[in-house]
Amino acid sequence: MDKNALATVVALIDGYKNHVIDLQRELCKRPALDPTSGGIGEEEKAAWLESHLRGLGLAVERYDAPDPRVPSGRRPNLVTYYPSNPSTGPRLWIIAHTDVVPPGDQALWSGDPWTLRIDGDRLIGRGTEDNQGGLSAAVMAVRAFIETGTKPVLPFALAFVADEETGSVYGLRYLIEKHRSLFRKDDLIIIPDSGNPDGTELEIAEKGILWVRFRTLGKQTHGSTPATGINAHKAAAWMIVRMESLYTKFKKRDPLFHPSNSTFEPTKKESNVPNINTIPGEDVIYFDCRVLPAYKLDEVIRAIKAVVKETERKFKVKVEVSFAQKESPAPPTPADSPVAVAITRAVKDLRRKTPKAIGIGGGTVAKYLREAGFPCAVWSTLDERAHRPDEHVRVSHILADAKVFAHIALSWGDAPARKRKK
Repeated sequence: MDKNALATVVALIDGYKNHVIDLQRELCKRPALDPTSGGIGEEEKAAWLESHLRGLGLAVERYDAPDPRVPSGRRPNLVTYYPSNPSTGPRLWIIAHTDVVPPGDQALWSGDPWTLRIDGDRLIGRGTEDNQGGLSAAVMAVRAFIETGTKPVLPFALAFVADEETGSVYGLRYLIEKHRSLFRKDDLIIIPDSGNPDGTELEIAEKGILWVRFRTLGKQTHGSTPATGINAHKAAAWMIVRMESLYTKFKKRDPLFHPSNSTFEPTKKESNVPNINTIPGEDVIYFDCRVLPAYKLDEVIRAIKAVVKETERKFKVKVEVSFAQKESPAPPTPADSPVAVAITRAVKDLRRKTPKAIGIGGGTVAKYLREAGFPCAVWSTLDERAHRPDEHVRVSHILADAKVFAHIALSWGDAPARKRKK
């Protein structure tokens, strides 16, 4: 690694606070919401970002996924490259998403969610952390290379994708399906969409996700004569308790994850009857299940349906089962994979901290890459304020992550070279 080049790039990044604020302000004021959330998609935000990247001197490729639900008729995915010296070999991908979630109850915010507010080191606004923090860090790293004229060992490949918050059908999944040749098996791929405040969590695995909807059908009647009806709510309540058996049936633990076990929790409930003195003939509940990679989702579904059959027999009800989301766990990225090793080495060198490989219960676009055979790591430095009121990101975290990306691009090949000398 050229330590002088790294020192020059790092020093420049340290002075990028105002660039970060300006970038976040422009991104924040352009809501990129899915049409299912009442939005118009990412077109306006992506168009501004494309112009910004071109202004830095980068060529930008667009891979638009058709979507007739949005006014533009398309969901934009932007890809840009910054070359290396030499120009062959693997590339360093930083993949961030441009879409955001709705702000929710705006009364819980201390200001307009779409207007960036600055509170010391914190930048407050919807999307500032999820995922504009990772996006901004990638842009700052490339900006520093451009302004210093530094050619890294690894070329930068940036992808800013749509639709992450609602399934990635028009985002990364579209790129993998329609433009798979963008990615190579030996590429180093980082998704800066999860992490902790000191950057010591390196996500290499994710649990499977199963969101289950149970519609219990009984017979409505008056509250004073329960024997003349079938209480759907009572049956559903018993079923909720009976689902605790899943914890016993699927009891394996994996220390990579926190919590280390699979989880099966009742969450949402739809309204049944509006008054107290009516026994409901219909009741709808939901479960959120997060399943370790050790199990197949089909095993869990069979166990769930066995509990459903028990409930139907005991209460003489009919239970309809459907799935709001069904995502099998992808093969984990090896802890000693090149991308994991590169991140670990960079964090050690720059921060004197050692990241720990972990698994998470949530889902990121890493799943789709891993399923397609592209090892990747999810890593960034953040306060974990995504989807909350007064979502924020820290300027210091963005700049620190930009330095890590620059370090990886400049130092790739150092470790293999040392190994060959032994």
